[in-house]
Amino acid sequence: MDTYCVRCGAPTGEGDHAACRARVAYDPPRYCPGCARRMVVQVSPSGWSARCSAHGEVAGNAQELV
Repeated sequence: MDTYCVRCGAPTGEGDHAACRARVAYDPPRYCPGCARRMVVQVSPSGWSARCSAHGEVAGNAQELV
């Protein structure tokens, strides 16, 4: 199964994703790692949730974004 960068949506095996990994440390994911679809992201003071139309929802808390 291919995996995709949650920040830019490109295959993780292609190119350099160092900048993407740095952003993911404090920003919620934008693309589904399973299919590269753009996810619907909702950020609240206590955390975030991201939903892929094919793979469902993932969530995190505000501490993960710091």
